[in-house]
Amino acid sequence: MDERTLGSTGFDVTPVGLGTWEIGSDWGEVGEAEARDAVHAALDEGITFLDTADVYGDGRSERLIAEVLDEREADPVVATKAGRRLDPHEAEGYTEANLRRFVARSRENLDTETLDLLQLHCPPTDVYYEPETFAALDALVDDGLVAHYGVSVERVEEGLKAIEYDGVESVQIIFNPFRQRPAERFFERAKREDVGVIVRVPLASGLLTGAVDAETSFPEDDHRNYNREGEAFDVGETFAGVPQDVGAHAADELEAYAPADVTLAQFALRWILDHDAVSTVIPGSTSPEHIAENVDAAELAPLSHRQHGAARDVYEAYVKEYVHHRW
Repeated sequence: MDERTLGSTGFDVTPVGLGTWEIGSDWGEVGEAEARDAVHAALDEGITFLDTADVYGDGRSERLIAEVLDEREADPVVATKAGRRLDPHEAEGYTEANLRRFVARSRENLDTETLDLLQLHCPPTDVYYEPETFAALDALVDDGLVAHYGVSVERVEEGLKAIEYDGVESVQIIFNPFRQRPAERFFERAKREDVGVIVRVPLASGLLTGAVDAETSFPEDDHRNYNREGEAFDVGETFAGVPQDVGAHAADELEAYAPADVTLAQFALRWILDHDAVSTVIPGSTSPEHIAENVDAAELAPLSHRQHGAARDVYEAYVKEYVHHRW
């Protein structure tokens, strides 16, 4: 894969990375051997960007990444996140003391002196209006505990506010054919400010793989079962905020425009990568075969104007009313 530069960090990363929420928690049971194999598969495919968080399996994801990297000579960029240990509705906890505590734990889990990239993990909106929090992140950089920092956001407006702070070098945001607003409202500004864009939930929690239909059920410990209406965290994290039955029908409509030798997941990833503001996209998977297919999407030719038009038509006909003005 050709690499893209992650904003002003100076990191060159593969356009397809690996998200590791799935190997940490909330996607049903995943054994440690299966999780390690997934990270190995990603590295074998040449992936140079891994995304994790301190709450994925209470540090499990971070520790497994460290174990795999200890067995190999690969040196990917490893981005982690902090903040979800706090009350998700209260902004007061984003203090320097708490951030230092979270960073110390992630440094131990990842077995590193300096975190490559630390991201605030979808904090409450009020946090973006607290300069003290970003001054604390600057202090972590000054002390050599963190090389670069960014944010993971729920809403476009949070991303726009975050990049007013000079130290924010990346924004992680949900973007896919079912969540198109970032391309209209955020990407141009991010590119102008030299901010890296990391795309999460690119396959809408499986809706954009073609493997989920209106009747598909999920294990009790899978967020697609227990967070349908946002009971555990933001509803936009599950199926990108689209009702399962609506999203499954929209996915069927979209799949008709994918070439015969291209999967719906590859079509969706290629659609994302056709937006040049995107630095990297981080689909999660525990299947080496699916990881290889995801990587192959970066080598596909850009989609045609007709295919992009079809994606827009499907979005406007089926999905827009559920997501466009919320995120």
